[in-house]
Amino acid sequence: MTERASTDGKLQPGAPNDPVPFGKHYLLGLIARGGMAEVYRARLRELGPGEINRLLAIKVMRPQLAREARFVDMFNREGQLALMLKNRCIVETMEIGRIEGRHYIAMEYIGGRDLTQVLRRCQEANQRIPVPHAVYIAARIAEGLHFAHTLVDNDGRPLNIVNRDVSPSNVRMSYDGDVKLLDFGIAQALMKFTSEIGVLKGKFSYMSPEQIRGMPLDARTDVFSTGIILHEMLTTEKLFRGDTEFALMEKVRKAEVPAPSNFNRRVTPEIDQIVLKALARDVADRYQSAAALAADLDALIAGYRFDPKELRQFMRQLFRKEYAKELEETQLALESKTLDEVAAAAEIARRAQTSPADLSGPTATTGASAGAATPTAPRTKSPTAQPVAAAPVPPTNPPRPLATTGPGGGAGGPGPATAGPGGAGGDGAVELVADEAPAEEKKGFFASLFKRKK
Repeated sequence: MTERASTDGKLQPGAPNDPVPFGKHYLLGLIARGGMAEVYRARLRELGPGEINRLLAIKVMRPQLAREARFVDMFNREGQLALMLKNRCIVETMEIGRIEGRHYIAMEYIGGRDLTQVLRRCQEANQRIPVPHAVYIAARIAEGLHFAHTLVDNDGRPLNIVNRDVSPSNVRMSYDGDVKLLDFGIAQALMKFTSEIGVLKGKFSYMSPEQIRGMPLDARTDVFSTGIILHEMLTTEKLFRGDTEFALMEKVRKAEVPAPSNFNRRVTPEIDQIVLKALARDVADRYQSAAALAADLDALIAGYRFDPKELRQFMRQLFRKEYAKELEETQLALESKTLDEVAAAAEIARRAQTSPADLSGPTATTGASAGAATPTAPRTKSPTAQPVAAAPVPPTNPPRPLATTGPGGGAGGPGPATAGPGGAGGDGAVELVADEAPAEEKKGFFASLFKRKK
């Protein structure tokens, strides 16, 4: 195991079979790298009361940005806000903190793909996201946005949250059929520093006309962005594109939107109407809240008799190989022994082989590598029996010997260690002998008893 989480200022990403300590977590590999931070798969090193063993996503701020207080403040404000966003359509944030000078945010890990990857895979496979699936995804995006838009502080005052960065790359699609929004609260702060970190480059195609113009924004700008995503899911085509950023921005300003049914015959007039209303150029003609958009979309879904399990099946089939790899890595990350646990087991084995244990059973061994039994009392001999530890022996059914080893074994310990596939305590490093003596020893032992009795 890597002793330190960083070497020469670089954070070691770790792997499922080579976890790297990071505070109270283990890093298990790099997931993604962005302009502001890097995201790692992780899990807790130790589970507390009530905690379950599950994967996490640790977002770690880039060290070059951490040198400036304004970026650190932005990152921490994002984390503080994310802690308040508890909704099924928003990725849950567990904690924020700092380890060895590195600022981080710990979130739930969502095994799956973002919507950008889903759309790209559909284009490669020459297929579309089914219409009911697209409507359901957009409804869940709108549901998560409405929760954020109407969030209040502890005193009941509206926080007036506007995401400003609703795009396919910030929509996470899980292999279980969940739809969750990412990165709330950071986009507004980053608007001031676009030139320095380049985060918004390429995002113009998902902005609203008023956002391109630099006008004051409210929840309706996120409604417009959701409309763009829905349009692209239905058509598998970019809605706004241009050869230059200026040309692209001009198209967004004009907001000339063709009906999705022009590209997809399965799109009904009702869906066309919802999409075009969400993409109205004038905010007064647009849906006035994300909740109103979600309500119309959910009403459509009811007509399709859509089951969310269909989205789970769609994701697993679209990313069949990736899903199989995800299952394998998740199982390895959660079930494999960490190297420090293996080291602890090796230490137990070393002590068992070098330090005599305080044993009270009839016989005792420290494992296959320890050789013959360790005597704990004077031995008696008979012409035919092998030496065994002397102990009171009933006429029949002598007690079965217990295997003990290491600290805690023998008298005064919590109990004898049990042999099995996992070794002592499940560590797999100490192999204990079977709990019965060899057949020849047993035969000689009973023979001696018979002679004495006779």
